Amino acid sequence: MGKLQSKISFHTTKYRADGSVGQTGPSGASQLHSPAHTDAVTSVAALKPDLCVSGGRDKSVAVSSWRSGAALHRFTGHEREVTKVTSALDSNRVFSASRDKTVMMWELHRTSGPSQHFPGHDLVVTGLAVSPDASQLCTGSRDNTVCKWDTETGECLGRAAISRNLVTHLCWVPGEPYVIQTSEDKTTRVWDSRELQVAHTFPAKQHIQTCCDVSQDGRYCLSCSSGSAGHGAEATLWDLRQTRGRVCEYKGHFQTTTSCVFLPRGPTLAPSIATSSNDSTVKVWDQNTAGRG
Repeated sequence: MGKLQSKISFHTTKYRADGSVGQTGPSGASQLHSPAHTDAVTSVAALKPDLCVSGGRDKSVAVSSWRSGAALHRFTGHEREVTKVTSALDSNRVFSASRDKTVMMWELHRTSGPSQHFPGHDLVVTGLAVSPDASQLCTGSRDNTVCKWDTETGECLGRAAISRNLVTHLCWVPGEPYVIQTSEDKTTRVWDSRELQVAHTFPAKQHIQTCCDVSQDGRYCLSCSSGSAGHGAEATLWDLRQTRGRVCEYKGHFQTTTSCVFLPRGPTLAPSIATSSNDSTVKVWDQNTAGRG
């Protein structure tokens, strides 16, 4: 059961050149809108229970409704492709990183341009993590550095460099001053944001670590690996508590696993994770047994 299959009814949508929309599939009334981006979407993140933020190759950042699909806000200002977007949940602040080496902060109520800039990296910015109260931001880059910023003033509060630490992703641990970071040097690091120092480094894997995520209870983190022809491409569950060891591995993708995420847990559901891959599949796994659902 490698590929996800849905047992519920679905609709498919086709966008015509004139911007109008045609619908196929089971009949039913729904409101459909033009795409939020004019080129490939490179990153997406939750903003509020009913909103998401996305960034694209068209250099823009869009805020859209999960339910209607409507693009409610569109921000432009980057000079090159947007590589990452993030936001603290239930915040009105959106953060975007770009291949132009900059990071910007946008306010939902402000349409005239970014409310804050965070310059300082020497290469493309590839990691963003915002504190739960949106007061601090951590950024990572292919220039081997991780930086911490005050989101109100734009001041750089700290900068740390580690040789060969080409950052691929950052995420903040809920309720804690810690930030998880994956890297092309095949390691996953835990940063203490207070002093911007590495608090722990998990054992190096055999392949590049491409992405990471943290469980809502802050007990576990995930990282996933590059790979090809069935070698590598696994996701790994790590314990963030005192043992800080490897808990489980999820193997089944045949090419690089590009993303991993903890899924919301229902009252009667076992904890699950999802992974996506360059092999054109998304897989859902039982977090505890590594069985695929």
